[in-house]
Amino acid sequence: MVAAEAGSLQRYLAGFDLTISVMQDALSIERIAYELAEDAAAEGVHYLEVRYSPVLNTRKGLSLDEAIEASLAGLARAQTRLDVCARLIVCALRQLQPSVSRRLATLAATYGDRGIVGFDLAGPELGHPARDHQDAFAIAAEAGLGVTVHAGEADGPESIRQALDHCRVQRLGHGTRLFEDPELLARVRSEGIALEVCIASNVHTGAVPRVDRHPVRRYIDAELEVTLNTDNRLISGVTLTDEFWTAHRHLGFTWDELRSVARAAFAHAFLPETERARMVDAFDRESRRQR
Repeated sequence: MVAAEAGSLQRYLAGFDLTISVMQDALSIERIAYELAEDAAAEGVHYLEVRYSPVLNTRKGLSLDEAIEASLAGLARAQTRLDVCARLIVCALRQLQPSVSRRLATLAATYGDRGIVGFDLAGPELGHPARDHQDAFAIAAEAGLGVTVHAGEADGPESIRQALDHCRVQRLGHGTRLFEDPELLARVRSEGIALEVCIASNVHTGAVPRVDRHPVRRYIDAELEVTLNTDNRLISGVTLTDEFWTAHRHLGFTWDELRSVARAAFAHAFLPETERARMVDAFDRESRRQR
């Protein structure tokens, strides 16, 4: 990593740490969850999956259960008041012991009928292999949770391969460096695994040098399942609308390609098949109406 990229990443992480420092009591967490869903709804988002690691909310004595329940309460309140369906993905962290990941997966499974729909692995990718946490993903998969892993952003294709081989992923967080291994790319395509692409965040962390060099254009051309995401709205100062506009303006995405990307997000949502089908059908009806 060059010095400029390292500086960019350090500024990014500093903002992340500042945000986490205020998320240490139930009322704050509930309010933040609600306001996140509120901002998304104001933007026209109809389905929202929020991912975070509740272990980061326990620095001042809050339990994991209390942190999760506060988040779910905020999202549930938003769903009651606003036109947005909001669900939660629990993240394990690569730098923590696998026993912590197993505990988080077991806890997430107990909330599977109360708003938690998925399990993820985040944190520093390089030097912290996903295979170390494979037992946690077995627990999550057995419980019927959707599975995704942050991979191929700060590390190369081998990190993505581990997510596939050891974590039973249905989606890949970022997958930025997938293009480096054409055989692996073909596997991702054949298995129908969706990429959770975050253009602005990848630039801010130095994973790609410039917006116009982001490989998501290659992935669309290679007919992969691609979704666009903010990664984080606050630290990167980005909305989902911004991500779509960036894809159009700087990477040449056409209207039909953007519509396909939006549709893929509903098709790969971590929801029961009947709910996914209903959202896709509603999307298709609205698309036909707008033509």
